[in-house]
Amino acid sequence: MKQSINFKIGFIITTVMLLVTVVGYFYTPYDPEAMNGLNKFAAPTLKHLMGTDNFGRDIFSRALRGCSNTFFVAFVAVMIGAALGTLIGAFTGYVGGWLDQVFMRVTDIITAFPNVLLAMVFIGFLGTGKNNVILALIIALIPSYSRIIRGEYIYYRNQDFSKSAKLYGAKKLRIMFVHIFPNIIPVLLSSLMIGINNAILAEAGMSYLGIGVQPPEPSLGRMLSEAQAYLFTVPWFAIFPGVLIILLVIGLNLLSDGLKERYGRR
Repeated sequence: MKQSINFKIGFIITTVMLLVTVVGYFYTPYDPEAMNGLNKFAAPTLKHLMGTDNFGRDIFSRALRGCSNTFFVAFVAVMIGAALGTLIGAFTGYVGGWLDQVFMRVTDIITAFPNVLLAMVFIGFLGTGKNNVILALIIALIPSYSRIIRGEYIYYRNQDFSKSAKLYGAKKLRIMFVHIFPNIIPVLLSSLMIGINNAILAEAGMSYLGIGVQPPEPSLGRMLSEAQAYLFTVPWFAIFPGVLIILLVIGLNLLSDGLKERYGRR
């Protein structure tokens, strides 16, 4: 029962947040970047559901678009990083040999540092902005996915079905991506959920520090940074973007746990 509850709750929360993300990308009640100096710090009303900020911008609209920006950065970075990491991990894990040894030494060094710290280092070289944040996260995520997939391929290359396929003359690429890869999809999906979760927190953290998505374009982390000075006088400024980050993280974590519990190796 616990397994299904984690998966169902995570699936529901994640689905709702995906809908919020899609809606925020295509529609907002107001222009998220439109300022109104006569309407600063307006309290939540039916006209402005979450009030307005220090520039008179509609917080609800900015939070919707900010959620889309944050999720877009995380999703694109993880998908590309996971794809490249999967290819590297598949070849090193299945083929082994000196290539695997070199890979392991390099990834040991890289993974000794947290992904967020690595991304911030790359941002220092690449510069700020949404595209550079995506590129920095991709570079930082590749080693993590490579190690995960490598471990799976090392396990499955010694299973009977892999050995049988090799005896019947199947080529390495066919064994790797037709016979083995379908077995690691549940692990990969779970890792993707965690990766997107971590990338969301990384993007929000970098935008909060001012090195991520740049103003006036909204981001959940940037909104929290702007709201910090008004936390006790205008609490609604921070509540909505903060709640969205929390729901994104909780949903993805529960979904990942549910996938591990349902499809993990026994």
